Amino acid sequence: MTQFTLIRPVLKVCSLILLVFGLMMTVPLLMAIIYHTGNTAAFSNAIALTVGLAAGGWLLSRSHRINLLTPRQMFLITTTSWVLISLTGALPFLLIPGFCDISDAVFESVSGLTTTGSTVLTGLDTMAHDILVWRSILQWVGGLGVIGMAVAILPFLKVGGMRLFQTESSDWSDKAMPRSRTMVTMIIYVYIILTFLCTLAFMFTGMDSFHAVNHAMTTISTGGYSTSDSSFAQFADLGSHWVAITFMILGALPFAIYVHFLVKRNWRVFNDQQIRGFLLTILIISIIVTLHLMSDAGIDLLHAFTYATFNLVSVITTTGFASGDYSQWGNLAVAAFFFAMFIGGCSGSTSGGIKIFRFQLLFMMMQESIVRAVHPRAMIRRYYNGRAVDDSIVLSAVTFVFIMLLSLVIITLLLAFTGLDLTTSLTGAATALMNVGPGLGDTIGPAGNFSTLPDSSKWILSVGMLLGRLEFMTVILVLTPTYWKS
Repeated sequence: MTQFTLIRPVLKVCSLILLVFGLMMTVPLLMAIIYHTGNTAAFSNAIALTVGLAAGGWLLSRSHRINLLTPRQMFLITTTSWVLISLTGALPFLLIPGFCDISDAVFESVSGLTTTGSTVLTGLDTMAHDILVWRSILQWVGGLGVIGMAVAILPFLKVGGMRLFQTESSDWSDKAMPRSRTMVTMIIYVYIILTFLCTLAFMFTGMDSFHAVNHAMTTISTGGYSTSDSSFAQFADLGSHWVAITFMILGALPFAIYVHFLVKRNWRVFNDQQIRGFLLTILIISIIVTLHLMSDAGIDLLHAFTYATFNLVSVITTTGFASGDYSQWGNLAVAAFFFAMFIGGCSGSTSGGIKIFRFQLLFMMMQESIVRAVHPRAMIRRYYNGRAVDDSIVLSAVTFVFIMLLSLVIITLLLAFTGLDLTTSLTGAATALMNVGPGLGDTIGPAGNFSTLPDSSKWILSVGMLLGRLEFMTVILVLTPTYWKS
């Protein structure tokens, strides 16, 4: 395969993605016109540049018909499309006169599209509606892209043990393509329906329509962007917190499960090993933090359980909302939230992190090692949700965790080299790679943001967010010389 043959279908697919993405900018453009915010020119120019770039790519590849994509092309499409929409997503921020520089614009766009939720913007409470809506759209679109990538692409590419979840949606043969399209289409419908239900639920708790729509988009996408500098602390009603808890969890469950439920009409599809482990983890840590708040801060049971569960679910699902500065809740809570950053939600969801199933596979390996130490000749069969787990899947999961830890060390050192303290460097690297949002400490903790960091730190974190969202290996393989050899 020549490099030209490799790139042409990639260019065509990326052009289509850019075209759709550019058209999404018409929503904040309309808001800029309606509310007379003065940002009409910025969004108009951003649309023109994005659609123009898409049209150019389409013209260069128009003679090529997309049939069967190879794994090499799918790796390149995944990485290239995320980089392109991250850069074009920064255009509205960059083109508004005096709003922010290129480092901040790219950081905000990458953070939105990767559903990380870290922000460099301040004054959100008085910010123009069109900018706030664009931030929410970035996360909503990013969340949908994450699901599509996790369900239809990563299992096929056998990244990080994801082959364990290979289904008809990740079969890209000519025979299976209609089923793949049906699966992806149904997931989009589910995503839209959950967003609509979340909006209604927020409005029922007293939110106005603008805040409800924005927070619904950033909740179901487990993104965490808010319309206020105080994040979810702006809402005093505990009901809104429980609505957010519910839909953050729903966004962190496998979306393929929802489709299977709609097809089979059987609640037993939710009796999934990964879902059980995810919910049990939330319950255990929530109880521990609740008891800690009750004993140390003297908070009553209802408020302690609500605050503990809300902030824990926000971190473990990698959403990034905060109802208070939990970095001030004491050492036990800080330790719990730090380790929760790495857990993540379920595969095939909008959440980031290592993912529950990889921890379950590692625990399975640990059990197997103990049994083999006692019974060296024991015949052990591994099963996950009734499916046999071979050595290649386990090795892939272990490789993923190793690369993640290595990336954590490298990015922590790079951030420290830019002048950041150890807490900010370590938790900044963790929150970027795991796509969580806030870190810990006074600077980038729940009560702070990333605006005061040096530009070099913002670029490092932007790369980290993309690396974590694309599951590491997807980016690494494209950057290796072997990938580009014929």
